[in-house]
Amino acid sequence: MMPSGMNSGNPFRFGSLALDEAFTDREEERAELVSDIRNGQDVVIFAPRRLGKSSLAWSAIQSLSAEGVLVAQVDLMTTPTKERLASALAKTIFEQIASPLERAKERALAPFRSLLVQPTITLDPQDGSLSFSFALGRTAADIDATLERLLQLPAELGGARRRRTALVLDEFQEIVEIDPRLPNLLRAIFQQQPEVAHVYLGSRRHVMERIFNDSNAPFWRSAKLVELGAIDPAPFEAFLVDRFQATNRGLGTGVVASLLARTGGHPYATQELAYALWEQTPAEGEATPERLEDALAAVLRSEHAHFSLLWEEVSPVQRLVLQALAKEPGHPFKAEYRSRHALPPATNVQKALAALERREVVAGENGAYRIVEPFLAEWLSP
Repeated sequence: MMPSGMNSGNPFRFGSLALDEAFTDREEERAELVSDIRNGQDVVIFAPRRLGKSSLAWSAIQSLSAEGVLVAQVDLMTTPTKERLASALAKTIFEQIASPLERAKERALAPFRSLLVQPTITLDPQDGSLSFSFALGRTAADIDATLERLLQLPAELGGARRRRTALVLDEFQEIVEIDPRLPNLLRAIFQQQPEVAHVYLGSRRHVMERIFNDSNAPFWRSAKLVELGAIDPAPFEAFLVDRFQATNRGLGTGVVASLLARTGGHPYATQELAYALWEQTPAEGEATPERLEDALAAVLRSEHAHFSLLWEEVSPVQRLVLQALAKEPGHPFKAEYRSRHALPPATNVQKALAALERREVVAGENGAYRIVEPFLAEWLSP
């Protein structure tokens, strides 16, 4: 059923989590993730940013929460220090696990009173929510002991009430930036929690593979690996047509095929271009090829500042490589490719590609490379 008010507003969403009606396809992946969490299976999901891994996880969490599963979630991109990580863990464990188990707030707070480093707990007078903060200046050993205790709480709290629990760690590759020793601490705790499903989301593939695929790393072969790709055109086409029709606009087969060819099934890019196309299409009107071109121009204008900043930050050789890949995704190391695009020697190209991969601007597989963001390639094209 379409939510109330959808007919009067743009039905597409980008820039935030795609939930409910905005969540597109991924039904098989969602069902599999729900089943894995329900079974206590640890899972790694990695994909470049904007490919929908966080939306997939949150959609699964919505389904599981309705079943009574307790799920705590932390975005490690927002926790650059161990103190910040402890604060985020305490808050999500209190809100998503302790409070649902204990109606009285004081009883829900009881587990946090036993932490070695006591948090400062602040009440927000507007919405009544609590925030936790851990002061700087304590020894690293004290903070590590506090983190260890916090990470033990989901298993203890859920186990006491025989409730399945899960801990979702978004942008997990940042764990090594917070402290290179943290993976060892987390693994030592998590391997003793078979009743808790640990879900690790990551966007930097080379770091995630080093964490989970290196035989010398603590997380080696510790979780099921799932790599998200673009969404297949057929279900995405049905989603787009349905959203247009539900808001009194038409979207023909030819136009939707052109739209998906431009985005390659990239979830964020498709939602963004569909949003712009919907804005170009009047009520009771039809999306046309001309309106699609106008929508693409609007998207490129909105992304111009982002792409310009990226362009300013990359080296001259990286610029040459990006311009070549915008024209022709492929094998930049091969002599004929470098000759066609006037690229420097292979060693220079290799360094440029490695730097661009670290920035998640390009992705490579079996020697073939492509630009990750569809509109960056459009922006670079003359």
